[in-house]
Amino acid sequence: MKQINFTKMEGAGNDYIYINLFEESVDNPSDLAIAMSHRHFGVGSDGLVLITPSQKADLRMIMFNSDGSESEMCGNAIRCVGKFAWDRKMVTEKSITVETGAGIKTLDLFLAGSGLVDTVTVKMGEPELDAAKIPSQLTGEMIINQPFEFGDLKLSGTLVSMGNPHFVTYVENVQETPVEVWGPIIENASMFPNKINVEFVQLVSRTEVIQRTWERGAGETWACGTGASAVCVAGVLNGFTESAITNHLTGGDLKLTWEGKGHEVIKEGPAREVFSGIWSLD
Repeated sequence: MKQINFTKMEGAGNDYIYINLFEESVDNPSDLAIAMSHRHFGVGSDGLVLITPSQKADLRMIMFNSDGSESEMCGNAIRCVGKFAWDRKMVTEKSITVETGAGIKTLDLFLAGSGLVDTVTVKMGEPELDAAKIPSQLTGEMIINQPFEFGDLKLSGTLVSMGNPHFVTYVENVQETPVEVWGPIIENASMFPNKINVEFVQLVSRTEVIQRTWERGAGETWACGTGASAVCVAGVLNGFTESAITNHLTGGDLKLTWEGKGHEVIKEGPAREVFSGIWSLD
């Protein structure tokens, strides 16, 4: 029976299973993601992250959602990649690069008194705002606070890609918003050929927001790093928030900055190891 060593990690409550392919091998990662991510019959997670060698960066991360679909990038997952690599001495510098499906990202690692990583800053890249490149079937260079109709559901939304697509909509009370109902309707709308992540956002002040996330392929998650980055961008584009905000997600807080067109989104947040174990394949 084949056995695989894994580590469960979380960043602001966005939890993933990590497998080190420098030492392990995985034959069917999509199927493995589904099995391991199950909250009752598996480890339980929002998905699976494979850490592999890269010819372009210090490391490469390949990620799969809990439904087995592959995703380009996750801002919370990549912070945990940085912690995983430093804590296991896979890297020796506190500034590292990670190859993702959304390009190469730079991470700055900050250590606790133990010498292990507890906080990571990620340069998330510049947002893509062209409607066709989100991708969507909509026309226009940018879609900012535009009215949408999804059957009987009517919402205004802003489209942002952070290497993966996001629909950002503002609501009066995010806790009373039926995320589990509205989320899949928007995610699976035909105008979004690759499906789309959905961020429901409540404004607290010009420097503070509350976010709930419906993540394509995973359902509602406690945090989404690329989603929080998209919210930062959308807030600036709409004139709702300043360039630097604190985003309160279900699983914790993230700090984000976007200085406008031509600038990368900078995101700072925690990374924590939960436990390690061995997964046995039938």
